[in-house]
Amino acid sequence: MAESPSPEKGNPQRWLRRFERPIFAVRTSLTIRILAVNIIALALLAGSFFFLDNYRRQLLDERFNLARSEAQITAEALVGVRPASMDALIVQIGKEQRLRLRLYDSDGSLLKDSFALAEPSFTLIDPDSEPWYQHAARALDRGMDVILGADPVPSYSEPETPGADAWPELALAKERMRTQVFLRYAPDRTPVITAAAPVGTQGQMLLTTRNALNITQSVRDARQTLAIIVAAALIVSIQLSLFLARTIVQPLRMLVRAAVRVRSGRDREVVVPRLPERRDEIGLLARAISDMTNALRQRIDAVESFAADVAHELKNPLASLRSALESLGMVEEPELRRQLREIAMHDVQRIDRLVSEIADASRIDAELSRAVFEPVDIASLIANAVGAREHRKENAGHSIALTRREPGPFMVMGVPARLERVIENLLDNAASFSPPNGTISVSIQAQGDAIEIELCDEGPGIPETEREAVFQRFHSMRPETEDFGDHSGLGLAIARTIVEAHDGTLTLRDRHDGHTGACFVIRLPSAEKP
Repeated sequence: MAESPSPEKGNPQRWLRRFERPIFAVRTSLTIRILAVNIIALALLAGSFFFLDNYRRQLLDERFNLARSEAQITAEALVGVRPASMDALIVQIGKEQRLRLRLYDSDGSLLKDSFALAEPSFTLIDPDSEPWYQHAARALDRGMDVILGADPVPSYSEPETPGADAWPELALAKERMRTQVFLRYAPDRTPVITAAAPVGTQGQMLLTTRNALNITQSVRDARQTLAIIVAAALIVSIQLSLFLARTIVQPLRMLVRAAVRVRSGRDREVVVPRLPERRDEIGLLARAISDMTNALRQRIDAVESFAADVAHELKNPLASLRSALESLGMVEEPELRRQLREIAMHDVQRIDRLVSEIADASRIDAELSRAVFEPVDIASLIANAVGAREHRKENAGHSIALTRREPGPFMVMGVPARLERVIENLLDNAASFSPPNGTISVSIQAQGDAIEIELCDEGPGIPETEREAVFQRFHSMRPETEDFGDHSGLGLAIARTIVEAHDGTLTLRDRHDGHTGACFVIRLPSAEKP
């Protein structure tokens, strides 16, 4: 079953509109990725909120130890004090340590209460009288306890009866004969730490109560400081991420839009932004895409021009062939029929030559882009090419003088078959323009880091205004003695293409000795000697 075409394949504008959506409409946008990376790092920092629970536990443990020590010391002090001084001692300790002290008899009845003997040393805060942010802080405390799975803590409230039965820590301390510490939460969710300790050996018990406000305040202060740091870092990170996204994503979107327009082929004059102010990798990318687009356009223009030239060049021999074949059926005279057949054969050969040359010219770039260059002794290659031409008698009676101006070897990196094609094309051209029995001179020498090959003929020469035109495809400047159609007009164009693919140059100049003729100069980068 044939695959149904994607609607975006046939509609470049629809594909383009995908890149014109708002930044946050694309799930895989670089902006979202940049934000995600930075926010994840901050989220890890925010995770330090959970470590504040350990800080709170450490503070509580310290206060538990302090409460245990205070209860034990106070109980020992009460054992040795005279009954007349006991009330004053209880009031003094409660006031100085901000404690509430209760002394119970062996039957559990309340004997002494520091808050009854004097003004209370502390007062539990009514949460209804506090501002809103304290309510938010308590809600955050509860949320952290839920997230961390903290053990539930009972609420603190004064018992309705003053007896010891309301305090389980008293019964436990009496049973175990050692100090017991309990934790409860006041109505404002601050810790209330109670410690029960035996007093003497007569069964009396001491209960101390402390509202540890500073523990909650210390944890909340630390949490607030950390929250401010995380919030500030989050704001800065988001701003920097958006700035980074703008500096990266927006130029990329500009390049994408331009590339899509180039791809659609409908906007011929679209300009790919070069972003000259950008000195980073995006600027390099923009300029590379712009250069690539310009090179692509030049290549397309060259292909279109080449196709037009091919059509034009093929049209003439086809028209001549058609005319000869149409006339052949109407002519009875043998000699005229023979001439018409020769014309038709010549046109067929011309078309065959054109097709071969055109096919070769069209695949040279692709072949050389994939070719693996190897060291080539260019002097030996030229000598072999000259010898082969003499053996095939392709020099049309001309002699070829090969001169090495230095001992050599003359090594270059390249494809031997293609370099030989350059020499063949230039020798064919020189043989076409040289007079009968003329001499074609070829010289080789090293020029710095390049190898220079000069090939000169004794023909009429080429005017300076035409020296670049001769390298154009299908250039028609041919000698008068040559039959029409014997050459395709692609030989010099192919030669220059091959030389430039080898990072060299092929130029044209006058002879140095003052005689008439043209000199083609090939310069190729020199390779290291093996």
